Amino acid sequence: MKELTASELARRVLHLVVSLFILLTVTFVIGRVLPADPVGAIVGELADPAAYEAMRARLGLDLPIYRQFVIYLQGLFRGDFGQAILTGNSVASDMLQAFPATFELATLAIIISAVVGVPLGLAAALFRDSFVDKFARVVALVGHSIPVFWFGIVGLVIFYAALDWVGGPGRIDVFYEGMVEPVTGMLLVDSLLAGETEIFWNALSHIILPAAILAYMAMAYITRMTRSFTLEQLSQDYVIAARAKGAGPARTVTHHVLPNIAVQLITVLAISYGNLLEGAVVTEIVFSWPGIGQYMTNALMIGDMNAVLAATIIVGFVFMLLNFIADIAYAILDPRTREAAR
Repeated sequence: MKELTASELARRVLHLVVSLFILLTVTFVIGRVLPADPVGAIVGELADPAAYEAMRARLGLDLPIYRQFVIYLQGLFRGDFGQAILTGNSVASDMLQAFPATFELATLAIIISAVVGVPLGLAAALFRDSFVDKFARVVALVGHSIPVFWFGIVGLVIFYAALDWVGGPGRIDVFYEGMVEPVTGMLLVDSLLAGETEIFWNALSHIILPAAILAYMAMAYITRMTRSFTLEQLSQDYVIAARAKGAGPARTVTHHVLPNIAVQLITVLAISYGNLLEGAVVTEIVFSWPGIGQYMTNALMIGDMNAVLAATIIVGFVFMLLNFIADIAYAILDPRTREAAR
Protein backbone atom coordinates (compact mmCIF):
# COMPACT_ATOMS: atom_id res chain seq x y z
CA MET A 1 0.00 0.00 0.00
CA LYS A 2 1.61 3.26 -1.13
CA GLU A 3 0.78 6.84 -0.30
CA LEU A 4 -0.68 9.16 -2.88
CA THR A 5 1.73 11.65 -4.37
CA ALA A 6 1.08 15.38 -3.99
CA SER A 7 0.37 15.78 -7.70
CA GLU A 8 -2.21 12.97 -7.68
CA LEU A 9 -3.95 14.47 -4.67
CA ALA A 10 -3.88 17.96 -6.23
CA ARG A 11 -5.41 16.58 -9.43
CA ARG A 12 -8.27 15.00 -7.53
CA VAL A 13 -8.85 18.17 -5.50
CA LEU A 14 -8.95 20.15 -8.75
CA HIS A 15 -11.56 17.76 -10.14
CA LEU A 16 -13.63 18.29 -6.99
CA VAL A 17 -13.41 22.08 -7.28
CA VAL A 18 -14.34 22.05 -10.99
CA SER A 19 -17.28 19.71 -10.32
CA LEU A 20 -18.49 21.96 -7.52
CA PHE A 21 -18.30 25.05 -9.75
CA ILE A 22 -20.28 23.26 -12.47
CA LEU A 23 -22.86 22.25 -9.87
CA LEU A 24 -23.11 25.85 -8.65
CA THR A 25 -23.51 27.19 -12.18
CA VAL A 26 -26.12 24.68 -13.34
CA THR A 27 -28.10 24.92 -10.10
CA PHE A 28 -28.12 28.72 -10.18
CA VAL A 29 -29.21 28.93 -13.81
CA ILE A 30 -32.00 26.40 -13.28
CA GLY A 31 -33.12 28.31 -10.19
CA ARG A 32 -33.36 31.53 -12.19
CA VAL A 33 -35.17 30.12 -15.25
CA LEU A 34 -37.79 28.18 -13.28
CA PRO A 35 -41.26 29.79 -13.40
CA ALA A 36 -41.13 30.64 -9.71
CA ASP A 37 -41.78 34.14 -8.38
CA PRO A 38 -39.88 34.79 -5.14
CA VAL A 39 -40.86 38.46 -5.26
CA GLY A 40 -44.54 37.60 -5.34
CA ALA A 41 -44.04 35.17 -2.45
CA ILE A 42 -42.64 38.05 -0.37
CA VAL A 43 -44.88 41.00 -1.27
CA GLY A 44 -48.01 39.04 -2.17
CA GLU A 45 -49.96 38.72 -5.39
CA LEU A 46 -51.97 41.92 -4.79
CA ALA A 47 -48.96 44.12 -4.05
CA ASP A 48 -48.55 47.54 -5.64
CA PRO A 49 -46.42 47.37 -8.85
CA ALA A 50 -43.99 49.92 -7.41
CA ALA A 51 -43.51 47.82 -4.28
CA TYR A 52 -43.08 44.74 -6.46
CA GLU A 53 -40.36 46.38 -8.56
CA ALA A 54 -38.65 47.77 -5.46
CA MET A 55 -38.45 44.31 -3.91
CA ARG A 56 -37.25 42.85 -7.21
CA ALA A 57 -34.44 45.42 -7.30
CA ARG A 58 -33.63 44.73 -3.64
CA LEU A 59 -33.21 41.04 -4.40
CA GLY A 60 -31.05 41.86 -7.41
CA LEU A 61 -33.39 40.11 -9.83
CA ASP A 62 -33.40 43.12 -12.15
CA LEU A 63 -29.72 42.57 -12.96
CA PRO A 64 -28.39 40.42 -15.83
CA ILE A 65 -28.10 36.78 -14.83
CA TYR A 66 -24.29 36.77 -14.97
CA ARG A 67 -24.21 39.68 -12.51
CA GLN A 68 -26.63 37.84 -10.23
CA PHE A 69 -24.35 34.81 -10.38
CA VAL A 70 -21.26 36.84 -9.46
CA ILE A 71 -23.08 38.41 -6.52
CA TYR A 72 -24.30 34.99 -5.42
CA LEU A 73 -20.77 33.57 -5.55
CA GLN A 74 -19.47 36.50 -3.50
CA GLY A 75 -22.13 35.75 -0.90
CA LEU A 76 -21.21 32.05 -0.85
CA PHE A 77 -17.57 32.86 -0.13
CA ARG A 78 -18.82 34.76 2.94
CA GLY A 79 -21.09 31.88 3.93
CA ASP A 80 -24.18 33.89 2.95
CA PHE A 81 -26.85 31.92 1.09
CA GLY A 82 -29.34 34.77 1.31
CA GLN A 83 -32.53 35.05 3.33
CA ALA A 84 -35.23 32.39 3.39
CA ILE A 85 -38.75 33.49 2.53
CA LEU A 86 -40.13 30.39 4.25
CA THR A 87 -38.78 31.18 7.74
CA GLY A 88 -37.50 34.76 7.55
CA ASN A 89 -34.11 33.55 8.81
CA SER A 90 -30.85 33.43 6.93
CA VAL A 91 -30.67 30.30 4.79
CA ALA A 92 -27.32 29.43 6.40
CA SER A 93 -28.87 29.29 9.88
CA ASP A 94 -31.75 27.17 8.56
CA MET A 95 -29.25 24.78 6.97
CA LEU A 96 -27.37 24.46 10.26
CA GLN A 97 -30.61 23.23 11.83
CA ALA A 98 -31.95 21.08 8.99
CA PHE A 99 -28.82 19.36 7.67
CA PRO A 100 -27.77 17.64 10.96
CA ALA A 101 -31.21 15.99 11.12
CA THR A 102 -30.77 14.55 7.62
CA PHE A 103 -27.15 13.64 8.32
CA GLU A 104 -28.16 11.77 11.48
CA LEU A 105 -30.92 9.89 9.66
CA ALA A 106 -28.73 8.97 6.67
CA THR A 107 -25.79 7.95 8.86
CA LEU A 108 -27.86 5.55 10.93
CA ALA A 109 -29.41 4.22 7.71
CA ILE A 110 -26.04 3.51 6.07
CA ILE A 111 -24.81 1.75 9.21
CA ILE A 112 -27.88 -0.51 9.23
CA SER A 113 -27.69 -1.18 5.50
CA ALA A 114 -23.96 -2.02 5.62
CA VAL A 115 -24.22 -4.24 8.70
CA VAL A 116 -27.06 -6.23 7.12
CA GLY A 117 -26.37 -5.90 3.40
CA VAL A 118 -22.70 -6.88 3.23
CA PRO A 119 -22.99 -10.14 5.24
CA LEU A 120 -26.19 -11.04 3.38
CA GLY A 121 -24.49 -10.50 0.02
CA LEU A 122 -21.48 -12.55 1.11
CA ALA A 123 -23.67 -15.41 2.34
CA ALA A 124 -25.76 -15.33 -0.86
CA ALA A 125 -22.65 -15.68 -3.01
CA LEU A 126 -20.99 -18.26 -0.77
CA PHE A 127 -24.11 -20.46 -0.80
CA ARG A 128 -25.19 -19.78 -4.35
CA ASP A 129 -28.65 -21.02 -5.39
CA SER A 130 -29.44 -22.01 -1.81
CA PHE A 131 -32.33 -20.69 0.26
CA VAL A 132 -30.10 -17.91 1.58
CA ASP A 133 -29.24 -16.81 -1.95
CA LYS A 134 -32.86 -16.85 -3.09
CA PHE A 135 -33.92 -14.95 0.04
CA ALA A 136 -31.25 -12.29 -0.58
CA ARG A 137 -32.31 -11.87 -4.19
CA VAL A 138 -35.98 -11.49 -3.20
CA VAL A 139 -35.05 -8.93 -0.54
CA ALA A 140 -33.01 -6.94 -3.07
CA LEU A 141 -35.77 -7.13 -5.69
CA VAL A 142 -38.44 -5.89 -3.27
CA GLY A 143 -36.17 -3.09 -2.09
CA HIS A 144 -35.71 -1.88 -5.67
CA SER A 145 -39.36 -2.32 -6.68
CA ILE A 146 -41.54 -0.85 -3.93
CA PRO A 147 -41.52 2.94 -3.39
CA VAL A 148 -40.21 4.24 -0.09
CA PHE A 149 -43.36 6.24 0.74
CA TRP A 150 -45.40 3.02 0.69
CA PHE A 151 -42.99 1.39 3.13
CA GLY A 152 -43.15 4.50 5.30
CA ILE A 153 -46.92 4.62 5.52
CA VAL A 154 -47.23 0.87 6.11
CA GLY A 155 -44.47 1.02 8.72
CA LEU A 156 -46.24 3.82 10.62
CA VAL A 157 -49.57 1.97 10.51
CA ILE A 158 -48.08 -1.31 11.77
CA PHE A 159 -45.22 -0.42 14.11
CA TYR A 160 -46.50 2.92 15.46
CA ALA A 161 -50.29 2.97 15.26
CA ALA A 162 -51.02 -0.76 15.78
CA LEU A 163 -48.11 -2.19 17.80
CA ASP A 164 -46.76 1.00 19.41
CA TRP A 165 -43.21 -0.30 19.11
CA VAL A 166 -41.70 2.94 17.81
CA GLY A 167 -42.21 6.67 18.17
CA GLY A 168 -44.38 8.59 15.77
CA PRO A 169 -43.50 11.26 13.22
CA GLY A 170 -40.92 13.89 14.14
CA ARG A 171 -37.54 13.61 15.84
CA ILE A 172 -38.78 13.51 19.44
CA ASP A 173 -41.90 13.76 21.59
CA VAL A 174 -43.16 17.31 22.09
CA PHE A 175 -42.57 17.01 25.83
CA TYR A 176 -38.79 16.69 25.32
CA GLU A 177 -38.36 19.43 22.72
CA GLY A 178 -35.81 22.06 23.70
CA MET A 179 -34.55 20.11 26.72
CA VAL A 180 -31.19 19.25 25.13
CA GLU A 181 -28.70 21.96 24.21
CA PRO A 182 -27.72 21.48 20.56
CA VAL A 183 -23.99 20.83 20.14
CA THR A 184 -23.71 18.78 16.97
CA GLY A 185 -27.34 19.16 15.87
CA MET A 186 -27.70 15.37 15.97
CA LEU A 187 -30.18 14.59 18.70
CA LEU A 188 -28.87 11.14 19.54
CA VAL A 189 -25.34 12.46 20.03
CA ASP A 190 -26.39 15.62 21.86
CA SER A 191 -28.62 13.75 24.31
CA LEU A 192 -25.75 11.39 25.17
CA LEU A 193 -23.36 14.31 25.60
CA ALA A 194 -25.86 15.91 27.97
CA GLY A 195 -26.31 12.66 29.88
CA GLU A 196 -30.04 12.58 29.06
CA THR A 197 -30.52 8.86 28.48
CA GLU A 198 -34.31 9.11 28.61
CA ILE A 199 -34.29 11.64 25.78
CA PHE A 200 -31.81 9.47 23.88
CA TRP A 201 -34.11 6.45 23.97
CA ASN A 202 -37.09 8.61 22.99
CA ALA A 203 -35.17 10.05 20.03
CA LEU A 204 -34.01 6.56 19.05
CA SER A 205 -37.60 5.32 19.04
CA HIS A 206 -38.48 8.08 16.57
CA ILE A 207 -35.52 7.63 14.22
CA ILE A 208 -35.29 3.85 14.07
CA LEU A 209 -38.27 3.29 11.73
CA PRO A 210 -37.45 5.96 9.10
CA ALA A 211 -33.78 4.96 9.27
CA ALA A 212 -34.63 1.28 8.80
CA ILE A 213 -36.91 2.01 5.84
CA LEU A 214 -34.32 4.30 4.27
CA ALA A 215 -31.66 1.67 4.97
CA TYR A 216 -33.70 -1.01 3.20
CA MET A 217 -33.44 0.89 -0.07
CA ALA A 218 -29.65 1.08 0.25
CA MET A 219 -29.36 -2.47 1.60
CA ALA A 220 -30.97 -3.86 -1.55
CA TYR A 221 -28.26 -2.27 -3.68
CA ILE A 222 -25.42 -3.16 -1.28
CA THR A 223 -26.55 -6.79 -1.05
CA ARG A 224 -26.80 -7.17 -4.81
CA MET A 225 -23.40 -5.60 -5.47
CA THR A 226 -21.67 -7.53 -2.66
CA ARG A 227 -23.06 -10.77 -4.04
CA SER A 228 -21.83 -9.87 -7.52
CA PHE A 229 -18.34 -8.91 -6.33
CA THR A 230 -18.04 -12.05 -4.21
CA LEU A 231 -19.18 -14.40 -6.97
CA GLU A 232 -16.53 -12.93 -9.24
CA GLN A 233 -13.82 -13.54 -6.63
CA LEU A 234 -14.99 -17.05 -5.78
CA SER A 235 -14.23 -18.14 -9.33
CA GLN A 236 -10.63 -16.93 -9.10
CA ASP A 237 -7.73 -19.37 -8.86
CA TYR A 238 -6.52 -18.14 -5.47
CA VAL A 239 -9.90 -18.96 -3.85
CA ILE A 240 -9.98 -22.39 -5.47
CA ALA A 241 -6.46 -23.01 -4.18
CA ALA A 242 -7.41 -21.86 -0.67
CA ARG A 243 -10.37 -24.22 -0.60
CA ALA A 244 -8.19 -27.07 -1.89
CA LYS A 245 -5.87 -26.46 1.06
CA GLY A 246 -8.80 -26.93 3.43
CA ALA A 247 -9.92 -23.35 4.10
CA GLY A 248 -13.52 -23.25 5.30
CA PRO A 249 -16.18 -20.83 4.07
CA ALA A 250 -15.63 -18.33 6.91
CA ARG A 251 -11.85 -18.24 6.44
CA THR A 252 -12.21 -18.01 2.68
CA VAL A 253 -14.41 -14.96 3.01
CA THR A 254 -12.53 -13.13 5.78
CA HIS A 255 -8.96 -13.84 4.65
CA HIS A 256 -9.27 -13.96 0.88
CA VAL A 257 -12.50 -12.53 -0.56
CA LEU A 258 -13.12 -9.49 1.65
CA PRO A 259 -9.64 -7.93 1.20
CA ASN A 260 -10.05 -8.18 -2.56
CA ILE A 261 -13.53 -6.63 -2.72
CA ALA A 262 -12.87 -3.96 -0.06
CA VAL A 263 -12.10 -1.29 -2.64
CA GLN A 264 -15.29 -1.97 -4.58
CA LEU A 265 -17.34 -2.05 -1.38
CA ILE A 266 -15.99 1.35 -0.34
CA THR A 267 -17.21 2.81 -3.61
CA VAL A 268 -20.62 1.17 -3.25
CA LEU A 269 -21.01 2.38 0.34
CA ALA A 270 -19.96 5.93 -0.59
CA ILE A 271 -22.48 6.04 -3.45
CA SER A 272 -25.19 4.58 -1.20
CA TYR A 273 -24.47 7.12 1.54
CA GLY A 274 -24.71 9.98 -0.94
CA ASN A 275 -27.95 8.59 -2.31
CA LEU A 276 -29.36 8.36 1.22
CA LEU A 277 -28.59 12.04 1.85
CA GLU A 278 -30.02 12.94 -1.52
CA GLY A 279 -33.00 10.61 -1.44
CA ALA A 280 -34.23 11.22 2.11
CA VAL A 281 -36.80 13.73 0.86
CA VAL A 282 -39.75 11.33 0.64
CA THR A 283 -38.87 9.66 3.95
CA GLU A 284 -38.65 13.03 5.68
CA ILE A 285 -42.05 14.09 4.34
CA VAL A 286 -43.76 10.83 5.39
CA PHE A 287 -42.24 10.97 8.89
CA SER A 288 -42.37 14.77 9.32
CA TRP A 289 -38.62 14.68 9.78
CA PRO A 290 -37.29 18.27 10.00
CA GLY A 291 -34.34 17.68 7.72
CA ILE A 292 -32.99 19.28 4.59
CA GLY A 293 -35.30 17.28 2.32
CA GLN A 294 -38.48 18.51 3.95
CA TYR A 295 -37.05 22.02 4.18
CA MET A 296 -36.25 22.07 0.45
CA THR A 297 -39.67 20.68 -0.47
CA ASN A 298 -41.51 23.31 1.58
CA ALA A 299 -39.30 26.04 0.10
CA LEU A 300 -39.95 24.84 -3.43
CA MET A 301 -43.71 25.01 -2.88
CA ILE A 302 -43.54 28.79 -2.35
CA GLY A 303 -40.75 29.53 -4.81
CA ASP A 304 -38.10 30.22 -2.14
CA MET A 305 -35.18 29.71 -4.51
CA ASN A 306 -32.49 30.83 -2.06
CA ALA A 307 -33.41 27.93 0.22
CA VAL A 308 -33.78 25.46 -2.67
CA LEU A 309 -30.43 26.45 -4.17
CA ALA A 310 -28.64 26.19 -0.83
CA ALA A 311 -30.10 22.75 -0.08
CA THR A 312 -29.25 21.49 -3.57
CA ILE A 313 -25.69 22.82 -3.38
CA ILE A 314 -25.04 21.37 0.08
CA VAL A 315 -26.39 17.92 -0.78
CA GLY A 316 -24.52 17.96 -4.09
CA PHE A 317 -21.30 19.02 -2.40
CA VAL A 318 -21.57 16.24 0.19
CA PHE A 319 -22.26 13.71 -2.56
CA MET A 320 -19.18 14.85 -4.49
CA LEU A 321 -17.09 14.89 -1.32
CA LEU A 322 -18.05 11.29 -0.57
CA ASN A 323 -17.07 10.28 -4.09
CA PHE A 324 -13.80 12.18 -3.67
CA ILE A 325 -13.05 10.32 -0.43
CA ALA A 326 -13.93 7.01 -2.08
CA ASP A 327 -11.65 7.88 -4.99
CA ILE A 328 -8.77 8.63 -2.63
CA ALA A 329 -9.38 5.39 -0.71
CA TYR A 330 -9.59 3.50 -3.99
CA ALA A 331 -6.21 4.86 -5.07
CA ILE A 332 -4.58 4.09 -1.72
CA LEU A 333 -5.91 0.55 -1.44
CA ASP A 334 -5.42 -0.38 -5.10
CA PRO A 335 -2.11 0.80 -6.61
CA ARG A 336 -3.30 -0.34 -10.04
CA THR A 337 -5.70 2.61 -10.07
CA ARG A 338 -2.84 5.07 -9.73
CA GLU A 339 -0.82 3.32 -12.42
CA ALA A 340 -3.77 3.43 -14.83
CA ALA A 341 -4.31 7.14 -14.16
CA ARG A 342 -0.72 8.04 -15.10
